[in-house]
Amino acid sequence: MAKTPKGHKRPADVISNAVHVMKIATGEINEGLTDDGKSKAAVELGRKGGIARAEKLPAKKRREIALRAASARWKNTR
Repeated sequence: MAKTPKGHKRPADVISNAVHVMKIATGEINEGLTDDGKSKAAVELGRKGGIARAEKLPAKKRREIALRAASARWKNTR
């Protein structure tokens, strides 16, 4: 099965793809995406990964990462 640029599975032939798109448009099937176009499963896994990474990092390293992020955010403000 062919995949879209974001990795979603789509039928390879044109007619099957047209039928699939029509079913999504009419609400017959749910594509399973969030409002910003990301897969719901990927979003959940990303949250779990971020929490797991934060738990593994020592406090000193977390602080360094947070300071670097804060300085990047406030770099261009006056």
